[in-house]
Amino acid sequence: MPQEHEIQIRRHDGTTSPGLLCRPADARSILVLGHGASAGMRHLFMERVATELARHDVATLRYQFPYMDAGWKIPDTMPVAIAAVRAALDAARQYAGDLDLFAGGKSFGGRMTSHAVAGEDPGPLQGLVFLGFPLHPANQPGTDRARHLDQVPVPLLFLQGTRDALSDLDLLRPVIHSLGKRATLHVVHGGDHSFKVPKRSGRNDTEVLQELGEVVARWMAGATRPAEPGNRGPE
Repeated sequence: MPQEHEIQIRRHDGTTSPGLLCRPADARSILVLGHGASAGMRHLFMERVATELARHDVATLRYQFPYMDAGWKIPDTMPVAIAAVRAALDAARQYAGDLDLFAGGKSFGGRMTSHAVAGEDPGPLQGLVFLGFPLHPANQPGTDRARHLDQVPVPLLFLQGTRDALSDLDLLRPVIHSLGKRATLHVVHGGDHSFKVPKRSGRNDTEVLQELGEVVARWMAGATRPAEPGNRGPE
């Protein structure tokens, strides 16, 4: 894995928070990654995703939500989380503005990213990646958390496990279908919300992470929009 560099992300309230930038030498795109609700940017899953993407020449910027920086267990309110996402996107433009820009994250991080983008001018943003979109709380099936997705103006990639207790695929598939061609679903067979698979599947965590990295990198390469003023397209 290329060396990670700690950068400072300046939030809109004037405070700063560290971020982790990993940029392979031949990177053409960067994925801004928000963490899940109970684990920060240094969690092993986040690190391993960044490692796998680096193998495919995809840069990553991992960042923290304010509640995680403060050591709290309860996630930030939506306005605070959205502000953190936008600050991270600004930082990505500052440190890697020559790369095609994508964003998303694990569970909570991906969902907050989608709220930050919904109904907004996407600017140079090329698409969103959800590593386990939390469609509903465990044992509370529903689709309310997806209502805003039709307002997201960029392509969407959903990576979901078949055993994900926070995203019933029978509910998620119609949501994705309603979004049309800009939404793509990749199912990880046997995966739970953390993409852990049972031993009987014949696969291990490393193989699943490799699958995630390959799928995300391939999708990002195909989702890049043609160049526009202020938006670098493929060369």
